[in-house]
Amino acid sequence: MGAAGSKLEKALGDQFPEGERYFGLENFGNTCYCNSVLQALYFCVPFREQLLEYYGNNKSIGDVEENLLTCLADLFSQISSQKKKTGVIAPKRFVQRLKKQNELFRSYMHQDAHEFLNFLLNELVDILEKEAQAAKTDPETPPPSEKVANGLKNGHANGPQKEPLITWVHKNFQGILTNETRCLQCETVTARDETFFDLSLDIEQNSSITSCLKNFSSTETLNAEDKFFCDKCCSLQEAQKRMKIKKPPHILVIHLKRFKYMEQLGRYKKLSYRVVFPLELKLSNTVEDADSEYSLFAVVVHVGSGPNHGHYVSLVKSHNHWLFFDDENVEIIDESAVQTFFGSPQEYSTNTDHGYILFYESLGPGNKN
Repeated sequence: MGAAGSKLEKALGDQFPEGERYFGLENFGNTCYCNSVLQALYFCVPFREQLLEYYGNNKSIGDVEENLLTCLADLFSQISSQKKKTGVIAPKRFVQRLKKQNELFRSYMHQDAHEFLNFLLNELVDILEKEAQAAKTDPETPPPSEKVANGLKNGHANGPQKEPLITWVHKNFQGILTNETRCLQCETVTARDETFFDLSLDIEQNSSITSCLKNFSSTETLNAEDKFFCDKCCSLQEAQKRMKIKKPPHILVIHLKRFKYMEQLGRYKKLSYRVVFPLELKLSNTVEDADSEYSLFAVVVHVGSGPNHGHYVSLVKSHNHWLFFDDENVEIIDESAVQTFFGSPQEYSTNTDHGYILFYESLGPGNKN
């Protein structure tokens, strides 16, 4: 990678951002799912800064028990403190810890990058919550909030609940959805909140993120066997249900559901559909109906025609430059190249490089671009 590294430095020349590091990550046998997500998280600047701050505060404590959080902090610190601007780092300790922690990632089979991202964020939250609890000597400390499963965490329908601990992982990635159900008999609206770390969207051919988000928030009628039990009517009633974003997160992670179970085939199939994801996104399906503006800074791309084999790479925006990370290799790409990862307009295409997980940062007041 020496030559590739110097090539990247030459390409950027005096535009190489001061203090920034662009390092490829070594692949330990099908660990591209992990490398691609780690690069996206490293260039999620607020997350990186808070993780490095955590590392700095905990390094002085001495013998901290090794866990996924300490391994990730150590890896990010290793990258950011390199003397060279470019090169390759082996995330060996992190990968070993990941495999030790979760048997799902132990085999050398093709893994799912979204499952890994989900597991990692939830694991980091669990560790931070346990540490916060250990730091409190008060026996009345409430138990850690329920583990977030599959990106969603169930809330309580309009009921009182103990305030869960809000960690810096939550502050970056957590948003709140509200599930509104309106009884068509008495017009009573029941709202139930759920927190999320990412939104998993169903996709259609030749669509866009905006249309997928509209579908996500579209109204569904509950009737026949699906009637809703209305507390006010004390009976099953026809109702209308919809999901809206109550609190958009600072970092919006969108997972495109490219792997679909096909009943007639008895297996999963990859959907290569063309889904346009803009560099600037306006989120309009919020409760307040005020547009939240976001800027795309990373894309995890699945390369391959099927769900059980293939490769993951990532595209990252750093200091107004787009970079392409493919395990050990890092190269600069033109912004216009991002659209080549939207997907294929026809079912059978030679292009199998499709955007799978999108990372957007809020452009809200006081947020950095």
